[in-house]
Amino acid sequence: MSSSSLTPEAGRRAFARTEDARLKGEANPSAMRELRRRKRNSFVLVVPLLIFLVVTFFAPIASMLYRSVYNPTTAELIPTTLAELNTWAPGTEVPPEIFTTFALELKGLTANRREGILAANVNQVYPGASSLIKIAGRRLRKLDDAAIREKGGQAILLDANPDWARTQVWSAIREAGRVYTDRNYLKALGFERVDGHIQRGETAQIYIELYGKTLGIALAITVLCIVLGYPLAYYLATAPSRVSNALMVLVLLPFWTSLLVRTTSWIALLQADGVINSVLLGLGIVDQPVEMLYTRFATIVAMTHILIPFMILPLYSVMRGIDPSYVRAALSMGSSPFSAFRRVFLPLTLPGLSAGTLLVFIVSVGYYITPALVGGSDGQMISNIIAFNIQRANNWGLAAALGSLLLALILLLYWVYDRLVGADNIKLG
Repeated sequence: MSSSSLTPEAGRRAFARTEDARLKGEANPSAMRELRRRKRNSFVLVVPLLIFLVVTFFAPIASMLYRSVYNPTTAELIPTTLAELNTWAPGTEVPPEIFTTFALELKGLTANRREGILAANVNQVYPGASSLIKIAGRRLRKLDDAAIREKGGQAILLDANPDWARTQVWSAIREAGRVYTDRNYLKALGFERVDGHIQRGETAQIYIELYGKTLGIALAITVLCIVLGYPLAYYLATAPSRVSNALMVLVLLPFWTSLLVRTTSWIALLQADGVINSVLLGLGIVDQPVEMLYTRFATIVAMTHILIPFMILPLYSVMRGIDPSYVRAALSMGSSPFSAFRRVFLPLTLPGLSAGTLLVFIVSVGYYITPALVGGSDGQMISNIIAFNIQRANNWGLAAALGSLLLALILLLYWVYDRLVGADNIKLG
C-alpha cells in the first residue's frame, strides 16, 4: 500500500507512533540523564517545604484527630477494676469484689499522689465524681491493704460517701476507662452514652449553640468587611497614584502594629468610661454609658477592624487590573452608571471578592485573642472554649473533638462555597 493512499487520520497516527518511538527508544541518553538530574534537583529543593508542611500542618491535625478518640489514662490507672467492670451488667447491683478491687487500686494511686488524675478523668463523664474519688482517697490513705480487704472496699467507700452505691458512678468509671472512645464527639454534639445507649446529654445545646454563634459572628464580620472594604478598594484602585499609595500605607498599618495593641486599644475605646462613651455623653446623645465592652458587638467591631485589610488587598489587586475602558464603553452605549457597575465592573471583581470573603470568614471562625479580651461571655467563640478545655479543664480529648468538628465544618463550608461560586474564581492578585 503506497503512502499516497494513507488517509490524513492514519498519517497522523503513524506520525504519533514514530514520535513516541523516537522519544522512548531513540532519545539521546545524555539528554535523558540531564532531564532526570534536573527533576531530582527540583525534588530536593522541594523536600524542606514538604517536611515543614508535614511537621507544622499535617502532624498537628493528625495528632488532634487521634487525641479526640484516644484516652488511655484511666485504663492505665485502674486496669484491674476496669477488667472486672467489663463483666458487670450495667443497672444491676455492683458486686462487693469490685468495690474492694477499686479501693486497693485507689489506695495505690494515693501513695503516688495520682488520685487527682483519675478523679479528673472520671469527672469528665460523671460531674461530681471528682469529689467522690478524692474523699475516698483520703480515707484509704490511712489504711493498709490488709485492713481494706478485712473491712471490705464497699463498706469503706459507702462510709466515705453513700453516692458510691449509685450504679451511674460505676458506669461512668467504666466509660472513662475505654481507651478508644467516641465520648468526646458525642458530648460536642450534645449526646452522651448511658448504660450503652446514646441519648441527649445535660449540656445538649451548649456546643451546638456555640458553633452557631461562631458562624454568626464570622458572617457578620465578613459582611461588614465587604461593605466597608469594597468602596475603599474601589477608591484606591481609581485614585491617582500619589493618593492611593498614601492611603495604602494606612490600610497596611494594622499589619505593622501588634495584634495585642490593636485589641487593647478597643478596650480603651469601648469601656464604660472610654472615649466613645465620653463623646456620646458629652454630645448629650445618651444619658448614661452604653455597655459595649465584653459583648458580641465588641467582638464584631474589633475583629472587623483587624481583618478588613484581608478584604481590601485582594479587591484592590483585582480592581487595578480591570481596564477602565470597559465601564466607559458601557456608559457610551447608554447604560446608567449603576447598571454599568452592576453588569460590567462587579462581575470582573468577583475573583478578588471571593478571595477576600473566604480569607476573612475562615480566619474569623478560628480567632481566639480578640474575643477573649473584648468579647466577655456573650462574645466568646468556639476557639475560646477549645482553649478553656486545654488550659483549665485539662480535657484534651474534648478540645481535640471540638477542633476536629470545627475543621470538618470549615471544609464543608468550603465545599458548599466551591459548588455555589467556584474555587476557580478566587484570585489574590
